[in-house]
Amino acid sequence: MFRVFLREQSDPDLFYGTLAEDSVAQLVEHVSLAGATVLDVGGGPGYFAQEFRRAGAHYVGLEPDAGEMVARGAPEPGTVRGSGEALPVRTGAVDVCYSSNVLEHVPHPWVMAAEMVRVTRPGGTVYLSFTPWWSPHGGHETGPWHYLGGRYARRRFLRRTGAEPKNRFGESLFAVSVGAAIRWARQCPDVDVVATYPRYHPWWARWVIAVPGLREVVAWNLVLVMRRR
Repeated sequence: MFRVFLREQSDPDLFYGTLAEDSVAQLVEHVSLAGATVLDVGGGPGYFAQEFRRAGAHYVGLEPDAGEMVARGAPEPGTVRGSGEALPVRTGAVDVCYSSNVLEHVPHPWVMAAEMVRVTRPGGTVYLSFTPWWSPHGGHETGPWHYLGGRYARRRFLRRTGAEPKNRFGESLFAVSVGAAIRWARQCPDVDVVATYPRYHPWWARWVIAVPGLREVVAWNLVLVMRRR
């Protein structure tokens, strides 16, 4: 994953295709996807659709940005445009609600997380992963200068390149922590927490999530798996 991550900008099909394979492999550890209706919140142009369908799922993508929806040409069939903070999906409609690397891009992350829980049926699975702010990639293309502040990192990027970053702190990139996510999940009355782990780490390094402080800087990506009560 780290090797293909380095080629995200130059070869997004390779990166997101590999990420999709990894996502499905992780999900099937917790839930069968055969015949399941999966809602992918922030699915972009549909990079994950093929892998979910290959696993037997009925895939529905949701993307708020019209430009992202057509980044690879025509929109992926079955994709709808809508906000993660107000999902245009009825309560309890899906078996699995999935989101990868989106939570840090919405201004109200726990509103989006609550919406994902709402649309999942009782007994269904919510899979939520995101890049923590204090991780090495927390500032995205403005890192590692985000450690000196998101606005500073954004201004520095503009000075050096003459253009705003794609991920603009305060507009399309926000500071979300591992601790805040775990606290939200544990306090949410509608879910049971099934698993929390660093997405790109080997199995033997998953213990870092149990260590406050350390987990914020060494976990490049947090995964929360929850089951709807």
